[in-house]
Amino acid sequence: MNISLAGRRALITGASEGLGLAMARRFAASGADVAMLARRAYVLEAAANAVREAAPGRTVVAIPCDVSRAEAIADAWPKAEAALAGIDILVNNAGTSKRGPFRDITDAEWQADLDLKLFAAIRLARLAWPGMEARGWGRIINVLNIGAKAPPAEGAPTAVSRAAGMALTKVLANEGAPRGILVNALLVGIIESAQWRRRHAAEKRGITWEQWCAEQGATVPLGRIGTAEEFANVACFLASDAAGYVTGTAINVDGGRSPVV
Repeated sequence: MNISLAGRRALITGASEGLGLAMARRFAASGADVAMLARRAYVLEAAANAVREAAPGRTVVAIPCDVSRAEAIADAWPKAEAALAGIDILVNNAGTSKRGPFRDITDAEWQADLDLKLFAAIRLARLAWPGMEARGWGRIINVLNIGAKAPPAEGAPTAVSRAAGMALTKVLANEGAPRGILVNALLVGIIESAQWRRRHAAEKRGITWEQWCAEQGATVPLGRIGTAEEFANVACFLASDAAGYVTGTAINVDGGRSPVV
């Protein structure tokens, strides 16, 4: 299947590395112009340059933005819209994996997690909605975690904010369907990314990254961890016309690791 995003304009948050960068590469390679948002300006610009080099002819803009802050989103959105002359595809990908014993999580940590993973998606979707509705075509993809369906012990606040993101996905899908706006969620399992590399380093167990990947891969039915490119392929499908009858769903991209829910 030839998946084309020709003529489409995408905004991707958390785009400076990992899954966000892989999606930016895949979308641009498929014909989309892309606005890449992330907090660290120097890392983001380097990532955008890599996408430009891989997809010459495409418009790729880097807009530093801390999406956990409402005022930062309000400042970044018009810049993205102006640079691309509109946004057809919104990918809410920004997030971290904050977790720990429930009794130890402070109100401030709860609020920070919700601001980054839930309210950022709400605010960006609200900004994207009028243009998508006016054109009668739109795609919103919320990148969540498999904990949204099967929350583990000590999985708060991440699992809670991700579960809220799944509910938001369904609400928006039901409202968007008559307007040509399709909304879906992708639930991440163990996929090679900077975030997992940081987790490996933080464990300080004295094993190499390759050994850690093999250890984690043993918990996956496919026998390995996934790649960011594999994840980006699924996102590209959902962003395209080929997924015209897919909305309101939460797809696990986890190699079969999750139980059936």
